[in-house]
Amino acid sequence: MADAQPRPEHPKPQFYRDAWMNLNGTWSFNFDFGRSGEEKGWPENPSELSRTITVPFCPECPMSGIEYKDFIPAVWYYRTVSIPEDWSGKGVLLHFGAVDYHCKAWVNGTLVGQHYGGSSSFSFDVTDALQSGENSLVVCANDDTRSGVQPGGKQSMVLHSRGARYSRITGIWQTVWLEAVPEHRLDWIRVVPDLDSGRFVLTPVFKHAMKGHRFRAVLLDRGEEVASAQMPAIDGSSMALRIQNPHPWSLSDPHLYDLRLELVDGDTVVDRVGSYAGLRKFHIEGHKFYLNNEPIFLRLVLDQGFYPEGQWTAPNDGELKADIERSMAVGFNGARLHQKVFEERFHYWADKLGYLTWGEFCDWGMDFGSPQAIHNHQREWREIVMRDLNHPSIVAWTPFNETIRGAREHFEAHRRALQETYDLTRALDPSRPCHDTSGYVHVCTDIFTVHDYEQDPVPFKETYAPVSPDDLEGTPIRFEELSIPYGGQPYVVDEYGGTWWVQGQQTEQEEDRKGSWGYGKRPTDIEEVYHRIEALTAVLTEHPHIAGYTYTQLTDIEQEENGIYTYDRKLKFDAERLKKAFGAKAAIES
Repeated sequence: MADAQPRPEHPKPQFYRDAWMNLNGTWSFNFDFGRSGEEKGWPENPSELSRTITVPFCPECPMSGIEYKDFIPAVWYYRTVSIPEDWSGKGVLLHFGAVDYHCKAWVNGTLVGQHYGGSSSFSFDVTDALQSGENSLVVCANDDTRSGVQPGGKQSMVLHSRGARYSRITGIWQTVWLEAVPEHRLDWIRVVPDLDSGRFVLTPVFKHAMKGHRFRAVLLDRGEEVASAQMPAIDGSSMALRIQNPHPWSLSDPHLYDLRLELVDGDTVVDRVGSYAGLRKFHIEGHKFYLNNEPIFLRLVLDQGFYPEGQWTAPNDGELKADIERSMAVGFNGARLHQKVFEERFHYWADKLGYLTWGEFCDWGMDFGSPQAIHNHQREWREIVMRDLNHPSIVAWTPFNETIRGAREHFEAHRRALQETYDLTRALDPSRPCHDTSGYVHVCTDIFTVHDYEQDPVPFKETYAPVSPDDLEGTPIRFEELSIPYGGQPYVVDEYGGTWWVQGQQTEQEEDRKGSWGYGKRPTDIEEVYHRIEALTAVLTEHPHIAGYTYTQLTDIEQEENGIYTYDRKLKFDAERLKKAFGAKAAIES
């Protein structure tokens, strides 16, 4: 019996057509340590790709079938594909969920496109390169994690995983698929929920729309049409879908509407795309967050999205859903998606389950002294925001994390990069707050955050007692010489806790942090862990001027063992006791 296809689900639930072909599975593969594959003629003759790999898993991880842990400068992939007969006369797009980092693709020896960026999704039009019968598809990915100019997040810069940096990712790590598309089609759409007016505002972009073409949108609630509208198919024009009895999306009732989007020519449907949307409002007033016009305290967990079997790639779709359910089971209402761009299927499950997230980029360790690094960051960040901005579960954007070193070594370049990226983010999506950098050294931000891994609740409480929008100068900030002062925004301790705990291995002595580590001195028993979690969290939930927290972290990752769950997703603690602590009524909501 043949193995089941890995990750068979459609990777874009908010923009799907029925005619598509999943290309995950076994591909021919080879390393290219000399980066000489093109000189060897591999695009035209990939016969030297003698190994095999399971796509979409990176060669460093077990699920790829390879598990090579050293640095990999380039990798090559090859497979053949036959186009279905009923796709005749249509265009064909080759989609990649993500490839780290510089991807080039050839069809039948013809270069069809290249893309820079290890986390953003992209596609190439391969129509003209296809032939009848079998087609050759060759992909090359170049990756230089240590260059300082390509965003890599928490990927280790040394041979082995160490401290808060983990195993690397190279090449294809999300689904690859083909899609049949008409020549005249919908290319992209922006969907903005307007809860106060009971409507969605739609702004489409088309590919080769003709005079006389019209755009039609139908909103459905459990299969029943509740709103529809149409307008001429003109790029950038907007129209509204007004709902007579609007049903909001909320944490307790994450209601989603289905969307049918069509390009029509008279009575003929030229193109049809399926999607969905949630009607919710998230905004800031003063120092508080509001969801659907009610104050909300953000109880977030740090989620880094690593898996033992697949590293950045979940072994199956169910594990994306399960991580959200694991978080909710212990009292969190959302996650800070830390130093990784999560795949669209994760956001789909967050939308379905009623789970708030901050969309974040994988910038840690970026060289602010390199104009190329800043350019690479901003270009890819734009692609990510544009890909994900229709998800109701995403309530804020965070393009940077802990940029202290950059601010110290390249103060002016750092300042300009953060200001420009903030401006870019707000221009792309004015409907969400932008959090310029998580932790410290703020330049321009809608949310003011600090990181604090103090393990003793007494000094922790003393530190944050002065937080107040009525006493800006008295409110604590980190690295005052580098950061702008607090300006009365929502104040969030968006990293705290991180208590080091490995059940059954506690000693009074510090252990070798190369093999295991967490924040602070390791507790000697589980009651000490509970005390830290409960007391530290109470400092934040009971404070009338603190708007949220992010507890570190959801799971252990390799040698970092400070999760609520182990790396293989086993719960370390009593869920109900944690739920009482993390889910306590917050003073700011009273």
